Amino acid sequence: MARARKPKTPFYRFNSSPEIIRLVVMMYVKYPLSLRNVEDLLAERGIEICHETVRFWWNRFGPMFALEIAAGASIG
Repeated sequence: MARARKPKTPFYRFNSSPEIIRLVVMMYVKYPLSLRNVEDLLAERGIEICHETVRFWWNRFGPMFALEIAAGASIG
């Protein structure tokens, strides 16, 4: 009998938690910060993320988060 597979989240191959990824992308989007500014702010909070990681996550997850925000705004 075949095992039922759980649907994989878009975060399943990343070492960082989805909460950290969402925080990083939202910081970059919400505030007028550069990639290096986000890197510095996270370093002050004990999260070591390279500015290139911020850029990669923004390119990868930014459109997905934007769709979630747009869907939430249209509902209520």
